[in-house]
Amino acid sequence: MEDTLKRNKIGVAGLALLGATSLVLAGCASSGGGTGTETEGTGGSTDAVITTNGSEPQNPLIPTNTNETGGGKVVDSIFAGLISYEADGSVVNDVAEEITTDSPTQLTVKIRKGLTFTNGEEVTADNFIKAWNYGALLANAQNASYFFEDIEGFSYEKDSELTGLKQVDDHTFTITLNKPASDFAQRLGYSAFYPLPDVAFEDMKAFGENPIGNGPYKLAEEGAWQHDVRIDLVPNEDYDGPRKAKNGGLDIVFYANQEGAYQDLQAGNLDVLDAIPDSALETYESDLDGRAVNQPAAIFQSLTIPEWVDGFQTDEEGKLRRAAISHAINRDQITDVIFKGTRTPAKDFTSPVIDGWSDSVPGNEVLEYDPELAKELWDQANAIQPYSGEDFTIAYNADGGHQTWVDAVANSISGALGITAVGQPFPDFASYLDARDNEKVNAFRSGWQADYPGLYNFLGPLYATGAGSNDGKYSDKAFDDLLAKGISETDEAARNATLLEAQSVLFEDLPALPLWYSNVNGGWADGVQNVEFGWNSVPLYYEITK
Repeated sequence: MEDTLKRNKIGVAGLALLGATSLVLAGCASSGGGTGTETEGTGGSTDAVITTNGSEPQNPLIPTNTNETGGGKVVDSIFAGLISYEADGSVVNDVAEEITTDSPTQLTVKIRKGLTFTNGEEVTADNFIKAWNYGALLANAQNASYFFEDIEGFSYEKDSELTGLKQVDDHTFTITLNKPASDFAQRLGYSAFYPLPDVAFEDMKAFGENPIGNGPYKLAEEGAWQHDVRIDLVPNEDYDGPRKAKNGGLDIVFYANQEGAYQDLQAGNLDVLDAIPDSALETYESDLDGRAVNQPAAIFQSLTIPEWVDGFQTDEEGKLRRAAISHAINRDQITDVIFKGTRTPAKDFTSPVIDGWSDSVPGNEVLEYDPELAKELWDQANAIQPYSGEDFTIAYNADGGHQTWVDAVANSISGALGITAVGQPFPDFASYLDARDNEKVNAFRSGWQADYPGLYNFLGPLYATGAGSNDGKYSDKAFDDLLAKGISETDEAARNATLLEAQSVLFEDLPALPLWYSNVNGGWADGVQNVEFGWNSVPLYYEITK
């Protein structure tokens, strides 16, 4: 959704990828043992409540409408899908007993019997089918509807039932795809594919304020979501899966800025922090004395210039301006001076921790800092049509620790092009997202925390025509065609090669300007144990004790 990375590859061993043969994803495994950092010892009270940082969710907590990290942290804690991802990105069954790929477009899903939502309702095949159909309907305007486009019956033109979902019995259903999607089984741990209880469909908005899930945690009580303050979760004692809570609950506190959260961590008033403020990046590992993490994560940061900004449409003038802005950004200097080596200048639109990544995508030379070329390209664009804009503004949320780097990027652009580039802060993540979604901003900071460990996840949801997280409204047929071809490839090498070719189209059009890859930089308080950060930078909260 929505951080010097080692090139360790997150594979998909044990995953039932779609292919010509029948493969089975079966059995459960305990979490842990991945690429994260774990404290010594396994002690700590199982009754202790763990406090962590968070941000106000943008929307009511409905899985198919949650595509940002504030809400995602909660939704992923209170719901369980067919599969879940371990710390290293490998797949383990959760609600599923087995997932069988019967053909390149056909899956059979068998779920475990006896599982319930926290209101006592049994989790059945129908709970998945109804939830997915709700998420796919245009009338419901769900942010994650794009994730259902490969299922037979999905339509961008009219409301249509997902005819590819068929219930076999109470605990079995089949999925028929409208085209081969070689990583579809791997996607099924993402929140869009969570089930919903029947009560959700009586009043979905009200349900989103007090959701009833089937995951390792549940809301502490009605009203546990104190808007703009916190959300308190307690263990779901009826959850029977690989993410069983080993603590007494999870309190997610919303901070106005990362500095305040870091101060609380140092004072022992916060147990786990998953983002270190820029001001502490140089010292936090020594400050926390063995209670810090600095490891690669599947997080990509970029600067999006949307299609609605005058002078930047993806015609000749717009392409020249976008390339000029890209060449004007000194990524090496910014990652070194501001981020103290905890970021790496981007070479593509994905992440080096994902299998198939390459640093030599054709066209990626546009990411090189070259102020003279930047000015030349800007002048060429002005020869076509003089720039009519005033300031080149970069929108961002002030509570996310972005001001320092946004100011640095703006200064770099201003210095190279002789224009005025400035940051445009919004007080919090939710207000920033609302302004962006209503097209009340120009350029804006953007990023992606992977939903599942695959190259396609960094491309399809963000840049495919009509995709749910295509916030810049980009559309290009050549890119869409290559994307469709790539995801249809059952051979992994061929699939990755085609997706790299699709990225070359992005480098020509630059719907977003790749900036850098992020490490997860976090820490935990004295006395907190069993802290492990996963492949996507999120702590495995259910493992933590103190």
